[in-house]
Amino acid sequence: MSELITMSTGVVDTLRDHWSDLLDGLRVTLELSVFGGAVAFVVAVVLGLAAMSRFTLLRVVSRIIVEFFRGTSLVVQLFFFAYATPEIFGWGSHLLLFGIAALGLNYGAYGSEVVRGSLMAVPPGQWETTTALSMPWLTKVRRIIWPQAWALMLPGLNNLMVMLVKGTAIASFIALQDLTAVSDDLRKEGVATWTVYGIAFVIYYLAAMAFSGVLRLLERRAQRRLGMGNTRKPEVDQAVALAPAGGGGA
Repeated sequence: MSELITMSTGVVDTLRDHWSDLLDGLRVTLELSVFGGAVAFVVAVVLGLAAMSRFTLLRVVSRIIVEFFRGTSLVVQLFFFAYATPEIFGWGSHLLLFGIAALGLNYGAYGSEVVRGSLMAVPPGQWETTTALSMPWLTKVRRIIWPQAWALMLPGLNNLMVMLVKGTAIASFIALQDLTAVSDDLRKEGVATWTVYGIAFVIYYLAAMAFSGVLRLLERRAQRRLGMGNTRKPEVDQAVALAPAGGGGA
């Protein structure tokens, strides 16, 4: 019992004495998560739609980009953006932007497969009907295909978003003072290791669950609009299965 009280006291003291530092680290982590997630979503949609295009060139370019970012290490991508591109293009070092770009492109490449798989999971009859009605490609995707695919892809995108939140920890490799970097600095200053990393564990968990909760709300809303209720179609599991089982290639 005394050990539990001592541990609790250590956590409270750490939060009281270093709350501002932890909050600054959390802010950077949330910025990487929000903006990295936004970039990843745009990349996923663009590449996913390009992979379904009737133009061979678009399909080939999309496949090359996807395989490149899926097939190379996220850490190496981050280092390349942070250290190589300033030398190549002569621009300044903007570490937060480079972190967002690396996360967005890497997870966007994985997300494009979720988007493509969800579009392909829409019943063929839906595609055939839009063709029979002579709908322009953009109109049929926006009005008919996308609303159905959106409900199918959200579980997979949810999975990727949770992994992206955890993946922001690699930002500490390029000296960004995110939550992981701040936690490690506090450890070096003498704060008990189990205390500071235990706090980081909880904060990462709460952040990931917050993002996941928002996407689950969107999923339920999309299903209700399609009259799906709480039932899950087999295609949903197919879309979820397309998401990677581990981190983004780090």
